[in-house]
Amino acid sequence: MKSFQGKIIKLFFRTKNNSLRLTNKTTRLLKIIWLLPLFLIFACGDPESHKALSSNATVLAFGDSVTYGTGAKKGEDYPSLLREKTNWNVINAGIPGDTAQKAQHRLAPLLTKYQPDLVIVELGGNDFLRKHPINEIHEALRSIIRQSSDFGATTILIAVPQFSLLRATTGTLNDSPIYAVLAEEESVLLAADIFSNVLSDDKLKNDPIHPNAAGYRQLNHELMLLMRKWGLLY
Repeated sequence: MKSFQGKIIKLFFRTKNNSLRLTNKTTRLLKIIWLLPLFLIFACGDPESHKALSSNATVLAFGDSVTYGTGAKKGEDYPSLLREKTNWNVINAGIPGDTAQKAQHRLAPLLTKYQPDLVIVELGGNDFLRKHPINEIHEALRSIIRQSSDFGATTILIAVPQFSLLRATTGTLNDSPIYAVLAEEESVLLAADIFSNVLSDDKLKNDPIHPNAAGYRQLNHELMLLMRKWGLLY
């Protein structure tokens, strides 16, 4: 240990005439240390800053009955509302009853067909209701996220509550923690709490697991606020 410490000290300083002076190697090292934080700032930028989507962007809303719009009339689903507010070409690819485990196998053809700039993923609720193993839900969602990211689309993951009839009835739903973990692991944007908050408010839901028209408006409003925060929407 003493020998190692001695080498470190000699690397940084040399003693001559009872005074300390920096070596050339040390000077270069200190410059790197001082400049590294600035390099990281300019290289990485704001992790939540993204290029705004163009007015003719294509958005793929990929999900289950909540994306489809169950609980409200035609045109009151959140993809239709997003299309109306932004003029983007928003494709509603929601299928009632769909699970993450099934949906992972239908995404690739949709990516090829529509060439989306943005994919919004809302899945997992039916997996929870059917009590699929959490690790399997996690990996199915990961597969979906990676397909979207590998295609080159920006990906938003809408967090879904881990449903229980008791929590749904009492209005105390919270996001399943797997969504925050996945967003961190896969470096995608996370729309946290917005779905859980809607389903926790009786005025915003048609039944314990579906929003009503007002709920879909709230869901879309909160989603658009996040898009502005992330820089995707002016």
